[in-house]
Amino acid sequence: MYLDEQFSMYQLAHHLVTKHQFEVLYINNKEEEIWLEQNVKRNSNVIRLIHKGFDWKNHLRNDIAITFQRCKALSKVITGKFITIHNVYFSSHPPVDDWEFLKKPMQLKEKNATKMNVYYITNENTQEEKSRLLSSLEMDSTLEGKSSEEKETAVLIYKKALEDALFAKKKEVDNLFFYGKPFLTYLLLAINIILFIWLEVRGGSEDIHNLIASGAKYNPAIIEGEWWRIISSMFLHIGVLHLMMNMLAVYYLGSTVERIYGSARFLFIYFLAGIGGGLASFAFSYNISAGASGALFGLFGALLFFGVIYKKVFFQTMGRGVLIILAINIVFGFLVPQVDYSAHLGGLAAGFIASAIIHFPHKKKIALQLSALVIYFLLLSGLVAFGIQHNETSQEYYLMQIDELLQREKYQEVVEVATEGLAKEGELEANLLFQRSYAYIQLDRSEEAEKDLEQTIEIDNSLSEAHYNLAVLYANKGDLTKAREAIERASQLKPKDENIKSLYDQLMEQSP
Repeated sequence: MYLDEQFSMYQLAHHLVTKHQFEVLYINNKEEEIWLEQNVKRNSNVIRLIHKGFDWKNHLRNDIAITFQRCKALSKVITGKFITIHNVYFSSHPPVDDWEFLKKPMQLKEKNATKMNVYYITNENTQEEKSRLLSSLEMDSTLEGKSSEEKETAVLIYKKALEDALFAKKKEVDNLFFYGKPFLTYLLLAINIILFIWLEVRGGSEDIHNLIASGAKYNPAIIEGEWWRIISSMFLHIGVLHLMMNMLAVYYLGSTVERIYGSARFLFIYFLAGIGGGLASFAFSYNISAGASGALFGLFGALLFFGVIYKKVFFQTMGRGVLIILAINIVFGFLVPQVDYSAHLGGLAAGFIASAIIHFPHKKKIALQLSALVIYFLLLSGLVAFGIQHNETSQEYYLMQIDELLQREKYQEVVEVATEGLAKEGELEANLLFQRSYAYIQLDRSEEAEKDLEQTIEIDNSLSEAHYNLAVLYANKGDLTKAREAIERASQLKPKDENIKSLYDQLMEQSP
């Protein structure tokens, strides 16, 4: 009788695994308990098979309650949002008291509640209960019978097959996460740290002009042909905090991605993501920038691609954590002005596409890989074309050039660039006029400077520096009335500015 129950349980488990694609979640040979799962879209059928009998209904009811709790504990390995437990008992006898009501469908009182159906299989109702179970699963209910001699051998065969299936599943998951060792991750960490030290020694990692000279992303230089800055900027960081945050991310994300994809694929993804992020920054952001953020978000993209291909393993292991961290970083990028969110999103998309191009070790999907390659080059071509057009038609692009030229005291070039920028449409006309006026002053072209400053305050009367410079120019040519008017306005705008206060006192003391 014991052998019959044992055979019945292991035969059913084997049938579900081999014929209906159930996966083995857990086996306890000592307690003779097996947990299986079948996931269909967002629904999971979880089957718990146990060789155990109960004398009283209360004992059975307690075990049912414990099974609900154990199912919650297994939530990390159960992937469906809507779970139905099929709790199947195999025993020689049922409880002696009135227990049949426990076979009615049960459900916890919570959102997306777990449901449970109970089946109690004895020698008297074996076919009936098995048919009820398989019918509820919409499966074939025909199972082959065997003689007593065959059953003992069959139990051993079924046990071995189920254990092999569980071991193979565990080995497959282990192989996914331990294909390579993170050698290149450590190398990238070292390169970034060495270059940061070099940047500091050269003149400081937060010095804009040192950053530009060292290879940071600087749109005017890129448009002039220095496209190598897209790659060099990946290895430069602005300040110790920026370096530490990015290197921490490289360590954790990089080591994970390198273990999954292998070193060569990891490097491929890292660079393609970094290039994609750099070009997105070039296309949508005028600011000077540097950092590994584009490549780092590309590693997020690689993990998302892993999640698409191995969805179940992804959510059983790191999936929810990855999505939460990614969402926090994206929101943070939009909320903090200093963060180059365009590089983040560009790197994320490029990393995902790069992962599809290279795919996983020992996996080939030629059509998908070729399609991804085409999409990547179309994306890069689009970013380059849009970036050039977007920069060259933006007044902000010209102001960025002017800032650099002023530092190098190239005043005639400032006049030329500002004049070109003023021919473009935008809301920065006052800023361009003011910068050109400053260059005119340095070139000793006072009349042209005066005209630009007068136009500046017509457009924006709140620029205290424009009023101050006008006051100086008016005073120099002897127009004390206009000079006083200009310095009074400057003083109203910035009453605590020492230069403005000093000039104000001088002008007010002079006689007309």
